[in-house]
Amino acid sequence: MSRPALRVDAVLVQAVIAGALSFAHLHDLAAAAGQAGWKAWAYPVSVDLLLVAAWHRLRNGGSKPAAWCWFVVALTASLGANVATAGLLDLDDVPAWLRILVAGWPAVAFLGGTLLAHGSRTPEPSPEPVPADSSDDPAPSADPVPELPPATAPDPAPVPASAPSPVPPALVALARKVADEHRARTGAAIDTSTLRARLGVPLPLAEAIAAQLT
Repeated sequence: MSRPALRVDAVLVQAVIAGALSFAHLHDLAAAAGQAGWKAWAYPVSVDLLLVAAWHRLRNGGSKPAAWCWFVVALTASLGANVATAGLLDLDDVPAWLRILVAGWPAVAFLGGTLLAHGSRTPEPSPEPVPADSSDDPAPSADPVPELPPATAPDPAPVPASAPSPVPPALVALARKVADEHRARTGAAIDTSTLRARLGVPLPLAEAIAAQLT
């Protein structure tokens, strides 16, 4: 079984180099400000831990303004040490205000770390309760209901046939005139279909008119 090839991550290498340089600058500045021995090595650890804690809070929710505030404070301390040790500051003669800032940093870092660790976080939404499946519950027992014979529907009463509507006398007179003209022209009595077509009336009404013409 072949081993996977070892690949060097350029981003990781760059982060290690940048962290080591920043760590050394913070150490040199703390030592120049009068923090000798192990205390000079504790300063870069404190600054980097506060920076990581603020970034972690930004990525995982919580008070965004507070996390950004302490992230900027830690970044300013790290960036300030890098600039101060770049030849712009005489490390053999550190000004009094810088000594005060370096001496007061532990209290600032302790306050920021405490607020970030115990600050309010965004509560995660609680899962919604899942309703119990009613299909799993046993059906309540009930006495069987006796089946009843189907009810016989009564026969519908016969509907009386509607009486034919009376034909208006004017329509009968018109039909008689049409029938007379047809007889005079053809010599035969007019049939119902021809009468219906000449008058333009429905077939039942034409049959009623033809019955009155006979």
